[in-house]
Amino acid sequence: MYNKILRTMASKGLLQTEELYKYILESSVFPREPEPLKELRDVTANHPRKLMATALDAGQIITMLLQLVNAKKTIEIGVFTGYSLLLTALSIPEDGKITAIDIDRDAYEIGLPIIKKAGVEHKINFVESEALPVLDQLLTDHENEGSYDYAFVDADKVNYWNYHERLLKLLKVGGIVVYDNTLWGGSVAKNENETPEFYRPGRHLTIEFNKQIAADSRVQISLAPFGDGITICKRIISRAFSLSSSGDGGLGASGGYSILLWSLDNRKGAMSP
Repeated sequence: MYNKILRTMASKGLLQTEELYKYILESSVFPREPEPLKELRDVTANHPRKLMATALDAGQIITMLLQLVNAKKTIEIGVFTGYSLLLTALSIPEDGKITAIDIDRDAYEIGLPIIKKAGVEHKINFVESEALPVLDQLLTDHENEGSYDYAFVDADKVNYWNYHERLLKLLKVGGIVVYDNTLWGGSVAKNENETPEFYRPGRHLTIEFNKQIAADSRVQISLAPFGDGITICKRIISRAFSLSSSGDGGLGASGGYSILLWSLDNRKGAMSP
């Protein structure tokens, strides 16, 4: 079972050799992996779509991010069997809440017995649905704007930017959103004719999303080579005003200054875009 799991996880990684990835897992990840996550990893290794699971090294850095921002209220788009969902539930406080959205309840229920045994099911609100309608519904309540600490997205790549626009309204200033699979098997750095046919649609979508994120001044970003690539975004701007410059150096109707207001308060009272 161990070798099967290792081969599965190594195929998600972008390191030069399986041996190097094995070293990272054995020296750093496995010794610190909570028992419920190990159990869920074992169960997922038998699933025909096991490659959809969160990479273990990515899971480790996500756990750290959750703790760094003291996450309490979170969103997860794309759940599968629930590895990243469970690690989030284990990381947030007892009264923390996760809105978990996926169209496949059957996959979620594979991991649900382990989630229940870990004693964290009460933190999870699983919504069987496409994500955009759920996000739009959350945004109809203005109390939700700027109230979330963290979000994780591992879902349909065609909607990554649509998710991003909505999540930035829901996240507080200083909040984190993590997008999975943003190196798409390394195909983003290959020519089209070098990319297997299966990867090509996702490659185009991922390249376009990476360009959009890189140009988004509302967030700090890091595209990190964990697993299949994760892009970590920190919301930094609460509101942006554009003011004009007059010829005498005052503020008038021509020219242009952009004044960015940075929030001093990351709580619910912070201004939203």
